[in-house]
Amino acid sequence: MANRLTQIATRTGDDGTTGLGDGTRVPKDHLRVQAMGDVDELNSTIGVLLAEPLPDDVRELLVAIQHELFDLGGELSIPGYELLRAEAVLRLDEALARYNGQLPKLAEFILPAGTRSAAIAHVARTVARRAERALVTLAATEPVNVAPRQYLNRLSDLMFVLARVLNRANLDGKGGDDVYWRSKRLQRTSD
Repeated sequence: MANRLTQIATRTGDDGTTGLGDGTRVPKDHLRVQAMGDVDELNSTIGVLLAEPLPDDVRELLVAIQHELFDLGGELSIPGYELLRAEAVLRLDEALARYNGQLPKLAEFILPAGTRSAAIAHVARTVARRAERALVTLAATEPVNVAPRQYLNRLSDLMFVLARVLNRANLDGKGGDDVYWRSKRLQRTSD
C-alpha cells in the first residue's frame, strides 16, 4: 500500500482483471472487487452528502467515516490484512447513541425522503446495506475480518439516524420532521 498512483490509465485491466493490493490479479467481477466497489460507492455517496449544508458535528463525523471507509477498502484490497479495527465500530456505536438520543421515538415507518441532505443520507444507508451484503457474500468464500461487517452494519443504522437528524436540522429552510409512510391497509384497520 506504500505505492501511490502515478499513472491512472495503466491499461493492465483491459483483459478484465484488476490488481489487488498484494499484487495478485483477479477478475473484475471477483467477490472481493465487488465488495471494494460497493465500499467505494458508499464513500462517494457520503462525499455527495458532504457537499450539502450540514451541522458542523455531522460534517466532522462524516469526514472521519470517509477515512475509515478508505481504510476498509484498503483492507479488502489485501486479503488477510487488517486496517479497520473494533475501535471504529465503537465510535459508530457512540455516535448512534448520541444522535438517536436526540430524536423522538418512532411509532411508524418513515420514507426515505425529506430534505435533500436527509434523502442523500438514506441513499448512503442503502449503499451501506449493499456493501454489507457484498462483504457477507465474500466471507462465505474467503476469510474476512469481523470489524468490517460490524462497521457497515452500524454505519447503515447511523445513516438512518442521521437522515432523521438532517430532516430536523432546517439548514436549508425546509427542515421539520420525517416523512411518514401512510399504509392504506393500516388506515383501514384503524378506522
